This record gives sequence, C-alpha cells and structure tokens, in this order.
Amino acid sequence: MAAPVDERSLAVLLQRVASGERTVEDALSTLRDLPFEDIGVAKIDHHRELRTGLPEAVFAPGKSPGEVRDSAVSVARMATGAVFATRATREQYEAVREALPDATYDERSGLIVVKAESNGKPLGAVAVVSAGTADAPVAEEAAGTATALGIEVDRVLDVGVAGIHRLLEHRARLEGVDCVIAVAGMEGALPSVVAGLTSRPVIAVPTSVGYGASFEGLAALLTMLASCAPGIAVVNIDNGFGAAQVVSRILRARSSSAR
Repeated sequence: MAAPVDERSLAVLLQRVASGERTVEDALSTLRDLPFEDIGVAKIDHHRELRTGLPEAVFAPGKSPGEVRDSAVSVARMATGAVFATRATREQYEAVREALPDATYDERSGLIVVKAESNGKPLGAVAVVSAGTADAPVAEEAAGTATALGIEVDRVLDVGVAGIHRLLEHRARLEGVDCVIAVAGMEGALPSVVAGLTSRPVIAVPTSVGYGASFEGLAALLTMLASCAPGIAVVNIDNGFGAAQVVSRILRARSSSAR
C-alpha cells in the first residue's frame, strides 16, 4: 500500500528508517510511486502535494467517466489534502461515486469533492462576492473549493455595480474575512469597486457571462487586469477553482509564518 506523500508523513517514514523500525528496502517500496503514477490514461503527479501543499486536481472536460474515476481514485489513494475533479458532468460524478462513495457533487459548478480537509480549525475566511446570478456557477466553484480546503466562506451574491448600493451595505463583511474573491462578467468592474472598499487581498475572477462585445469574458479579464485599484490579483476566465487555490496559499503561508 503506497503511503501519503505529504511532508509530515515523509518525515515520520524517514525517522523510522533512521531508528531502524523500517528497512531501506521497505521505505523504497513505500515510496515507489512518489514522483508519479502511470495509470494508463494519465500520469498522476503524486509529488505535487509535497511540492505545493495541495494534491493534483482532475480536470474533467474531455475525459470519459472512467478516466475521471480512475484519476480521482489514484489521487485520493495517496493524498492527505482535499481532492477535486472540476467541471464534471453528472455521469462523470456517478462513475467517481461508484469507486469513492463519499464523493460529493455540485450540479451548478460541476465540482466534485472526493475528500475535504479535516483539520478541525478553519484555515481562515474568504468572502465570495458575485456580480449577478448568471455568475453563480463560477462563484460556487470558488466557494465549494474553498470550503473543502478548510476555509470558512461568506457568500455575498448578486451585488454587481449596476446596483452598487447592494454592495455597499456589506462593507463590514468584506473587512471581516482574510481575503475576497470577486466574480463578475459583462464589463468586469466589480473587483475594482471591492478593492476600493476593503483592505483585504482581492482575487478577481472574470466570467464568460455577457453579450457579444464581452468576447466570452475577455472584456472582463482586461478590465480586471487594467484596474486602477491596488491589491487585486486576477485569475483566468471562469476559474473559480484557481481563485480558491490562491486564497488557500495565502492563508497557508500566513499560518506557516505564525508558527
């Protein structure tokens, strides 16, 4: 049985080798799949959790249900942290659930959580702020990912700049978290406004929501990149998952420096 490859587990293994509790040959057998595992349809990067603190995620589009299932099983077998499959269909989820009965699925975002963080104490808190209901799939991908990573989530929904008074009443909530994820399509102005209202880091997520000249999210992306408000980092179009990962790294770095 392969061992998890997080830093703590490897440290324990090496201590047992040093003390004579485990032989070198036994440790080598345990670590045989450490760099990656070739499962035929994919090469799973088991070393990623050791390098980055988070295991590899499975990007579901373009994969068969069986390929998503086999990849998720391989990642979950070795990982100690949260494991995800993103942009999955119901059919792909059903295949994963056959092998991993505890997996959960959010229909709107397509996010499969194979297993979530279970450290007890929250890593921190994030507000997921979305401009409109049409942005909900991306906002929910961010919120679901953050929750599974052990982060408390405060959803501030449907507060786009066309009715900016809806956002202004939530200023205290924006200051009460560690980071803000701002999700918007159309012209993508929401993150600039949010960053002008709070001292917290803002991760901006452009969505592909909008009419023709929005160019499927490109207009929102350029607006966010060109923002005059400081303190904004921008991820790719519709990448709520990536935004939550940025927040996790910020909070993990803070937690590590506090020890």
